[in-house]
Amino acid sequence: MKRKAVVIFSGGPDSTTLLYLTIKRGYKAYPITFDYGQIAKREIEAAKKIAEGLGLDIKIIDLSVIKDAYLGATSLVDENMPITKEFSKQLIVPFRNGVMLSFAVAYAQSIGANYIFYGAQGSDEPYYPDCRTSFVRAFQRAARLGTDSKLVIKAPLTKLKKSEVIKLGKELGVPFEMTWSCYRGEEIHCGVCESCVNRKRAFSEASVPDPTVYKVE
Repeated sequence: MKRKAVVIFSGGPDSTTLLYLTIKRGYKAYPITFDYGQIAKREIEAAKKIAEGLGLDIKIIDLSVIKDAYLGATSLVDENMPITKEFSKQLIVPFRNGVMLSFAVAYAQSIGANYIFYGAQGSDEPYYPDCRTSFVRAFQRAARLGTDSKLVIKAPLTKLKKSEVIKLGKELGVPFEMTWSCYRGEEIHCGVCESCVNRKRAFSEASVPDPTVYKVE
């Protein structure tokens, strides 16, 4: 029987590449995504469509009530805060990966999965504490203690820059045109928020054609 793996899946290029990689490595993938009150609801729709295209059932967890805890802390949920073109502290959703991993642990336990993967990549490590290898190791230890199991939690892309993730995704046949990165809640990528800027740069550095339609090129 295939090993079961819960994959935290946002519908972005990094987590989509991870999902495809998980499947290629022979795991039975169980994608899970979250509504945490983010402005960019399009990422949830992207995750659903990509999972459906792979013939996978996706678990969607409604955490929208947590938005109240994030108001005033991050512009990803608070429309009164500006979304910047460059990295700033207000782009950090406090302990987001920790919250999502906690639910992923519960889900893994309920379906008998021994693996949990999430798409933190090397370009995120300097900026996001819950994307660092030290965090992954610490969270795995806590999860094992809390479940009395040998649960494995990994971020398989941490040694890759975002451009390298794009290259890997191309090799795996990732439908990048279906993925979503933009922090804004518009019909197409805005092209100017920090996430869109990083997306453009990654495709350019990878020398991979960017299929994304941007409002501002």
